[in-house]
Amino acid sequence: MKAATPETLQTAQLAFQYFAHALKTGEWAAFLAMLSEDFTFWFPIGAYQGENVGKDKAVAFFHSVTNQVFIGGLSLTLINVMSNETSVIFEVRSQGKMYGHSYQNQAAIVFEVRGEQICRYREYLGVLFRIDSSTIPE
Repeated sequence: MKAATPETLQTAQLAFQYFAHALKTGEWAAFLAMLSEDFTFWFPIGAYQGENVGKDKAVAFFHSVTNQVFIGGLSLTLINVMSNETSVIFEVRSQGKMYGHSYQNQAAIVFEVRGEQICRYREYLGVLFRIDSSTIPE
């Protein structure tokens, strides 16, 4: 397996900085500007469960994260970064309030890089916090 180029790592790390800032503040513009028009994302639960296609859908999803789910923001602590030729994985711990309740978790966030853009996002949640999907609004 080939390692990521310095350019791929730099693009992914910049996107991650924007992503972490947006989760904490709700200011998504810088992160969203890095997404390709054919951006796809995969999320494990809720209204966006599974694969989602298109930058417009991503805009709605990411805004819903801070406007509905994590009102007041979500803080990420970076634990580790791993990569291959096109994908960079950020292992994180997260902390905040989910639907007004204390929330902590561990996750792997994957950005697939094409040029200077992020063309794909995947998130894999840990088991520190169990989410009852029946309590998540559709």
